[in-house]
Amino acid sequence: MTASSTPVVPHPDLSRLPAPAAWRQLHHYAYKARDAEETRRFYEDILGLPLFHIIQSDYVPSTGEYCPYTHFFFRLKDGSFIAFFDIGDDEAALPSPNTPLWINHISFRVDTVQELENTKARLQACGVDVLGVTDHHIFKSIYFFDPNGIRLELTAQLADEMQMQQESQTAHARLDEWTARKQQWRKDRAEGKSGAPLKPQSNDRPEFVPPK
Repeated sequence: MTASSTPVVPHPDLSRLPAPAAWRQLHHYAYKARDAEETRRFYEDILGLPLFHIIQSDYVPSTGEYCPYTHFFFRLKDGSFIAFFDIGDDEAALPSPNTPLWINHISFRVDTVQELENTKARLQACGVDVLGVTDHHIFKSIYFFDPNGIRLELTAQLADEMQMQQESQTAHARLDEWTARKQQWRKDRAEGKSGAPLKPQSNDRPEFVPPK
């Protein structure tokens, strides 16, 4: 079964189910690598993430299918990993045909804005295009692609814990409002009343709106 064919599950009575697990941290994010050594040079030599663990097999443990691979992991400071599979075909994963390239990305946190600047300088010296430093108000970021076409973001947090806690107080209400707008947008589109894209109820980044 693929992710796109996952059936819709009816809403059970959650109070009768076991409590959810305590999700401590990201263990690893895995992606297809075009070439293991090319990927190692990028993440270990340029970005400074140590190669930490390798798993090699002919068969996929979760599905049982035959697909020889080398699965290799780079370790972050908190003990989590970014990992890759090299299946020996020298091909990077294809981008999603219905998704803009800027949407799917992985963001990693660093300590300071100066570290963003330092990493940008290292990447550019190695011929990697870098966007930013971009100001997101609560954090600043740089963006770039790895050799496998994965968009990466490095983020330096600006907001303190109190500000982030305040932000969390309005998150559900804002998402509920978006959901209501989306339901109406679906209805209008189905009735042929509108073909315009769905827009959010507010614009948190007015500085990026082109002048009229």
